[in-house]
Amino acid sequence: MALDRVPRKVGIVGYGRLGQSLVSHLLTQGPELGLELVFVWNRDAGRMAGSVPPSLQLQNLAALGERHPDLVVEVAHPKIIQESGAEILRYANLLVGSPSALADQTTERQLLEASHQWGHAVFVARGALWGAEDISRLDEAGGLQSLRVSMATHPDGFRLEGPLATMRSTGPRAVLYEGPVRGLCPHAPRNSNTMAAAALAAPSLGFDRVIGVLVADFSLKNMHVVDVELSGPPGPTGRSFTVHTHRENPAEPGAVTGSATVTTFWRSLVGCCQLPSKPGIHLC
Repeated sequence: MALDRVPRKVGIVGYGRLGQSLVSHLLTQGPELGLELVFVWNRDAGRMAGSVPPSLQLQNLAALGERHPDLVVEVAHPKIIQESGAEILRYANLLVGSPSALADQTTERQLLEASHQWGHAVFVARGALWGAEDISRLDEAGGLQSLRVSMATHPDGFRLEGPLATMRSTGPRAVLYEGPVRGLCPHAPRNSNTMAAAALAAPSLGFDRVIGVLVADFSLKNMHVVDVELSGPPGPTGRSFTVHTHRENPAEPGAVTGSATVTTFWRSLVGCCQLPSKPGIHLC
């Protein structure tokens, strides 16, 4: 059944594993949902050869307005959001697949300003964050005191930068980082998106008070493990409300994105197409 609301024309920015999956879904399932793929852009255009119809290949990202998209989906790298996010909002709603980009306060401010200036929404994909809506509701009610998100996988699944890139595990399992999510995102931009989504789901804590933990575990060759731990303020008995979720997401060896996250992202894309174009940043 076709969607009743716009956006209908969708552009994809990034053609890695996740981008390829979304393009395939849009070409095969999009028409029955009222969604039309209008362009695919990748920094290395040669990667699209033979798999993306030439008419859909966008050579210059700055020319995306000529395709008149209603929604642009970023699944490339945080730098795309930092460099082009505000300009994309001039033409369309934006679904951010690299929310670690918003740990940079200048980028977040620019996106918010562009969103309100042009009347387009910034949607953030929840990705591997289990219970995102519950976290948001608890935060809105003033019942969230602490939030901690841990992600563990084999070291081959990390794409680290800066000081984290030179760290070496001294045993079968090692904590590479533990601290505010804002401090992790610049050094693990592709491995901190779940934590960034949590920071956006809980604005009362935000990037500075949500704690992120990155763990290298040699036993997790084909698995991403995400633990979310949260607590509320003490109740009448002195005990606090607590929740701990443990998510094991199968993944190909060395992959940044787990298998279940690919499916979740498609549902986020379809879901945000059903939402109004309301300025601001919204988890989807």
